[in-house]
Amino acid sequence: MSGIIGHTMYAVLGARVADARRLPVAPLLRRHWASYLCGAYLGCDIQTLPEAVCVDTGREVGYGTVPVKTSPITGGAVRPWKLVFNGHEYTPRDLHRLFYGRSHLVFGWSGEERQLQEPWDHVPEYFACAATDGLTRLGCWERPLAYLFGTLTHVVSDSLIKSVQPGLTLHLLDGKYTPRNRPIQDLVTFHEVGRKELKLNWPDLLADLADAPVEPLQTHAMRVGEARGTLRRYFGKGWRPDLLPLLNVVMSENRRYLKALIPGWLKELELEPAGNDWDCSAAFRQITGLHYAEMVTLAEKAQFRHVLFQIAEVIADTFSAVVENQPLLHDLPAKAPTWDELIRRRHCAKR
Repeated sequence: MSGIIGHTMYAVLGARVADARRLPVAPLLRRHWASYLCGAYLGCDIQTLPEAVCVDTGREVGYGTVPVKTSPITGGAVRPWKLVFNGHEYTPRDLHRLFYGRSHLVFGWSGEERQLQEPWDHVPEYFACAATDGLTRLGCWERPLAYLFGTLTHVVSDSLIKSVQPGLTLHLLDGKYTPRNRPIQDLVTFHEVGRKELKLNWPDLLADLADAPVEPLQTHAMRVGEARGTLRRYFGKGWRPDLLPLLNVVMSENRRYLKALIPGWLKELELEPAGNDWDCSAAFRQITGLHYAEMVTLAEKAQFRHVLFQIAEVIADTFSAVVENQPLLHDLPAKAPTWDELIRRRHCAKR
């Protein structure tokens, strides 16, 4: 699994906390819900690309930067997937090295660009500058801003769950963010918190997310393109105008391939009848050594739900700090769909 379930949930819960605090950006997020959630995933994870191609079928397989040795379709040979652009070939790892740090800001920079990594306490100012430019210089208004705030949820939540920034205590099987823990986190988030508690209709929600358009404000926030605006004034190092055409292609590829990935991811997360109960797939049981009911018990013991809401509180804290840095965000329109209206429209569990 990729991180789409976790990052979507962090964004949902962060928006709910922002709403409870009556932050002026909360209605904006609900008005442009799909773009906000898209920013929470594709606003940062530009490695959402194929890793390989099945030789027998010609179909793209895998998830960028995660090695694929044999085809999951036929069990046969694979060849590396490459993006061909302007006469150059780029592997997912090449693109990861070019763009991952730029999207995650506080970690993930490669090689000589590590000097561009921003301190954690610069994050609100950085996003306030990007929002300022969206409002005053780039001709943007609501939807791109919602996308930008979604991206911010990813930077915050990744920093916490990956221990880049201290603040979370979580021990499931073998730590906080490990290959054995991630299936537990995804399954419990998907079923117990998402479907049961929040009544989310994950297939519709993820389909809407994947349909959200590319936002040019993302390239500006990544300092790719012409150095300009408030972001250039206060964060003037590391701008790469030469990478703009390539990043635009990558962002389009992200959305194309995400639509192909989502059905398989949803299938992996399905529970299967097991006597009088339900269980996760054999693949997840093999990774974790646990049945689904045991995962739920373990997550309850580790106070996993509390950890989700800790992340949501930090996201809302950061939203608030961005708003404090940019007065233009204080008077956004208050009208927006209520949570019940969002649920009734599409994002509810089908009965």
